[in-house]
Amino acid sequence: MHKLLERREEIGAQCPPAIAPSASRRVRRLSLLLALAALVGAATWWWLSGPVREGPRRPTEAATVVRLGAVTKGDMPVTLDALGTVTALSTVTVKTQISGKLTEVGFTEGQSVKKGDFLAQIDPRPYQAALDQAQGQLARDEALLAAAKIDLARYEKLMTQDSIARQQVDTQRALVLQDEAIVRSDKANVENAALNLNYCRIVSLSDGRVGLRLVDPGNYLQAGDPNGVVIVTQMQPISVIFTLPQDTIPQFIKKLRAGQTLSVLAFNRSSTAQLAAGSLTTLDNQIDVTTGTVRLRATFPNDDESLFPNQFVNIKLVVDTLRDATLVPSAAIQIGAPGPYVYIANADSTVSVRPIKVGPSGGERVAVLEGLAPGDNVVVDGVDRLRDGAKIRVPETAGSGPNPAAKSGKEGEPRKGKREQK
Repeated sequence: MHKLLERREEIGAQCPPAIAPSASRRVRRLSLLLALAALVGAATWWWLSGPVREGPRRPTEAATVVRLGAVTKGDMPVTLDALGTVTALSTVTVKTQISGKLTEVGFTEGQSVKKGDFLAQIDPRPYQAALDQAQGQLARDEALLAAAKIDLARYEKLMTQDSIARQQVDTQRALVLQDEAIVRSDKANVENAALNLNYCRIVSLSDGRVGLRLVDPGNYLQAGDPNGVVIVTQMQPISVIFTLPQDTIPQFIKKLRAGQTLSVLAFNRSSTAQLAAGSLTTLDNQIDVTTGTVRLRATFPNDDESLFPNQFVNIKLVVDTLRDATLVPSAAIQIGAPGPYVYIANADSTVSVRPIKVGPSGGERVAVLEGLAPGDNVVVDGVDRLRDGAKIRVPETAGSGPNPAAKSGKEGEPRKGKREQK
């Protein structure tokens, strides 16, 4: 009996408590509920996304939005481009030629003046006194000369009567010559004093525009002052100095020597706006051996004074003109391994690569020598996303041209499911 009880205790110790089977069942029930919830969620997602799966899916290619440009016919100028500096034909630094106090300034900074216009006044009183003194000295010496001539005439008459010695006549004749020389010197002094008095009134020596005043009234000026009073710069006409490579000289030298007028256009630093139009005047007589270039001068009327001295401008020298050339927008030109090419728009709303041969360019147009004809449409915007045979779409606001997306169902546009519809 005792052994039986011990055996039961051993069996009870090995068995788990009564609560263990109940916890295991709860875990299995929770796992089933989670699996059922996941299944319901998957079914709900499939139901909501069902419209996207309707019908057979077919691969589509999205159409690229582009902008087209037309190939036209027209005249294309052949130009040589250069960087030039605006240079005035006349620049005069107005300086005083005498010493004295500046009493008056007769110009306004920036005004236009003509040759001979009054600019400044130096105190004339010392020079007026010097002129009066010179004139008085001249009058005195002229009187002495007249007296010497009278004595000489009297002596010569007495000499014919043997009443006076020849030596005395010769001495009087020398005195007359001496007085004549003194009178001539006095006249020169009078002219010099009058000239200095005239220099007191400073006038413009050329037509042009005055700059900023370099000295104020009340200052004492001297002839050796380096700055002067003001600078007068001729603005109309005005010239531009520019350089071209020596290899370009044969393109225009014959026409220039024949007297033909070669047009020259001046543009701003970014070449976006034309400032003035002029003509080629001349070229230098030698080539710069260090750069292999030659200097040229072009003249511009500059009626609106759009060009200023020392201004940097971009120059286009027109050496020839292509008549009835095939013109294409420059934005359409692409450069690849085979050379220049364009994307040309086809009637089926696709593009094709068209190799071309380009000629001269001007502004936003390029002359095409081979490969295009007037009336063709080429892609000018959106070429970076194209390839040969790619589909294109032109917005209605972009002008005429093929538009494959004009239909209600736009090809290449993603379809929307129920979750995207509102």
